[in-house]
Amino acid sequence: MKTAKQIFDLAGAALLLLVTSPILALAVLAVRISSPGPAIFSQTRVGRDGALFRCHKLRTMYVGTPSLPSHEAPANAVTPAGKTLRKFKLDELPQFWNVLKGEMSLVGPRPCLPTQTELIECRRRLGVSSALPGITGLAQVKGIDMSDPALLAETDADYLKVASIGLDLRILLATIYPG
Repeated sequence: MKTAKQIFDLAGAALLLLVTSPILALAVLAVRISSPGPAIFSQTRVGRDGALFRCHKLRTMYVGTPSLPSHEAPANAVTPAGKTLRKFKLDELPQFWNVLKGEMSLVGPRPCLPTQTELIECRRRLGVSSALPGITGLAQVKGIDMSDPALLAETDADYLKVASIGLDLRILLATIYPG
């Protein structure tokens, strides 16, 4: 039997994918116009219990940019369209497919790269690695990024202690309407 969170994720992702599909189509066009290469970028990320999966995003960096955490990537690697996509978090829209495939949740700890070993270890130690990664999470709405692995993992653990559909809705709204 599916849990309430799984049902919420599947129904929410399907609805959001449908509602945002015109925006996604325009964003794909903007990516293709602003720089050569594919519009969708898939990158190996760490999922539940350390399982690796392909996380989908709209490409915001030039083709050939090294696979680094966003906070470590050079600023000049971001495409003109990528700046806007990141500002409005539109680059995350293809992750609705990851949610529909059961690889991600709408809300949870953001998936990290396999090379982010300090964050992976902190999450493992705090029990965070047992959760599905999310498109957004408590740490993101609090402005905590992956440059502080210990604080990020602690915030992820705090979220998991009190997670609920109501909290997930508040985090989703705070992601869409910050402040």
